[in-house]
Amino acid sequence: MIGRSLYFGSRTRRAINDVLGGSAASVLSITFGLSYALLVFAGPLSPFLSYGVAATFISTALLAAVIALGSSLPFAIAGPDSSTAAVMGILAASLVERMIAIDPSAPLLAPVLITLGLSTIITGFVMCGLGLTRMGRAIRYVPYPVVGGFLGATGLLIVLGAIRVITGNSLHFDTLPLFANLVTILELSAAAAMALVLYLTWHRSRTAFGLPVILIGGVIVAHLAFWITGITPEEARLLGWTFERPPGATLMLPWHADELRRFPWSMVPDLLGHLVAVVFVTAASTLFNTTGVEVAVHREANLERELNVTGLANILAGAMASYAGCISISRTILNFSTGGRGRLSGLTAAAAALLMLAVAPPLLGFIPKFVLGGLLLYLGADQLHKWIIESRKRLSKTEYISLLAIIVIIVAWGFVPGILIGVIIGCATFALSASRIEAIKFSFDGSEYRSSLDRSRDDQDTLLAHGGKIRGLTLQSYLFFGSANRLYQHVKELLQQNPELRYLLFDFKLVTGVDSSAAYSFAQIKRSAHEVGVELVLVHLSETAEKALRSSDFITAGVTIIDELDHALEWCENGIIAQHQDLALEQADLRSWFTRILESEHSADELIRRCQRIEVETDEIIVRAGDPADSMHFILDGRVGVMVPADDGRTTRVRSLGRYTTIGEMGLVSRSPRSATIQAEVASVLYVLNAHQFDAIKTEDPQLGQKLLTYFVSVMAERLAFANRTIAVLRR
Repeated sequence: MIGRSLYFGSRTRRAINDVLGGSAASVLSITFGLSYALLVFAGPLSPFLSYGVAATFISTALLAAVIALGSSLPFAIAGPDSSTAAVMGILAASLVERMIAIDPSAPLLAPVLITLGLSTIITGFVMCGLGLTRMGRAIRYVPYPVVGGFLGATGLLIVLGAIRVITGNSLHFDTLPLFANLVTILELSAAAAMALVLYLTWHRSRTAFGLPVILIGGVIVAHLAFWITGITPEEARLLGWTFERPPGATLMLPWHADELRRFPWSMVPDLLGHLVAVVFVTAASTLFNTTGVEVAVHREANLERELNVTGLANILAGAMASYAGCISISRTILNFSTGGRGRLSGLTAAAAALLMLAVAPPLLGFIPKFVLGGLLLYLGADQLHKWIIESRKRLSKTEYISLLAIIVIIVAWGFVPGILIGVIIGCATFALSASRIEAIKFSFDGSEYRSSLDRSRDDQDTLLAHGGKIRGLTLQSYLFFGSANRLYQHVKELLQQNPELRYLLFDFKLVTGVDSSAAYSFAQIKRSAHEVGVELVLVHLSETAEKALRSSDFITAGVTIIDELDHALEWCENGIIAQHQDLALEQADLRSWFTRILESEHSADELIRRCQRIEVETDEIIVRAGDPADSMHFILDGRVGVMVPADDGRTTRVRSLGRYTTIGEMGLVSRSPRSATIQAEVASVLYVLNAHQFDAIKTEDPQLGQKLLTYFVSVMAERLAFANRTIAVLRR
């Protein structure tokens, strides 16, 4: 029995906390609701304010009840939001403006309610579609300046709507003379003072009952001022200081065949931009507000479920000719901080909204316009401050300028041009910013960063001396035309500054993507690398990146793909070690040959020091007939042919020279032009002694010079003897 009583006691306490939290949140819903009704039903629609009040609180009740029952956050409080009310007001005002321009006597109420209802229903279906297809998260990919510009423009529109509520006139260049009278200036000044009081008090405390206390205080002060100045309530209404006393809230469902037939359907295309704005703002507010609640209360929400539930609530609200709304950050957090944790909180807020259908209209007749107008001014100015002032600290200069441009475009030309141009500006800004990000996270060479393979002391010494021939670049971010072109320029400079480079390794582990323009830059990298004999190695290459690079013919022969960096380094190191082991054998072979012909190891070493090693491919021209004879060649490996011009324009091979032979020694001595073209018949390795080094040998080491001349004479003698034997055979 004791446990059962404790259980019921805890349930009762939770229910009481939910009711108290919902009641506190409903105070904000009621206060905001009255200002939203005035925002939407202003100007030519002000005679129908009672219908606006009914639409506001029916929408509040339906949104609060449905979202309370279905939200993944059971303590959520929903209703019309300042942003959604602003775009609904713009939609209604745009329709009314077009209708009055065509027929000033046209009935306005039914078309406006139909427009509000249909836009809310369409918004609901779109949100359900986003939730069911899980596409709602895509709105988070909209560039931040676009969202900021959109919401900043909404704040500016709320301020302009507040001015219309206070004065009865829209603020344009053409209407400026209407604001140049004392009463209008005093009304706007009083509203600005009210907004300032709200900023200095409720803006900092955000208590549940602080806002209504301040507004009630403003009403009392206004009526005291009227009494002191001798202005009666009736005179205050005639002067425009207070609202006309509307009749009781009236519910009207305009879905009659006659009303639908009389609806100006021809104006719908002109309203599509505002309709898109309603959908975008409601969906964005739902996602952003839900995320804000998650952060504030440390609870995780199901975004798809929130979209589905909010969409259903808007469909029902639209069926009742009401307007769109979503979960509210301020009301939900207030409910949570007051102790509300269950779905009863939202139901309490819904019941309070229904109660206001009977109470609110009579109250409006006593409220000065500047009180609720000041509240709207505060709400709009607060949003403008958030996106124009505070966002400056978070955005770069380019992003901030684009945000301001989007605000101006939306206010001047509408939401759809603002969204489209904003997305273009956002993408261009992103491309500009991303292009400034270095594609290279860091670089390394094989002498400082090696594979994990343990090697012999000799191999370690080889890598220590020649590891710089391996260069690695760890790439990062998304590679597109801007960043990839900068990478190409960096690699091009790297190849020029490091002619000894043999392996260039790209690590794609930190790369998030590669587009087709980046693939073209990589193709340029491959051409530059192959021109200087550098082999490319790709590591951690994803399937999508590999597909993009293959499409540009980048991945072909000479480009190696290896899964891991450690294995790639080992593969490159093996190539360097093998190359230098072969080079060591080659050097020993060359030294042995020079020692034989010069009869001295010291002379052989000195000649090797003076020579330059070159490699030639098959059919590559080494020297051409007629060129200056400024060098001779020692053929260490391979075979070359001596080619002379024939009568038919072709060339004829007159002799072929293999390993351990020389070419060009006669020209080096006589300095006469080349008498024949020398062409490689197979891939060959040659050592070149140029005329400058030969002259230096004769001056600095006469003994070596004498040995070389002696060798040249013996070579020429052998060739002369060979020619004589050939001639003797031919004469037989």
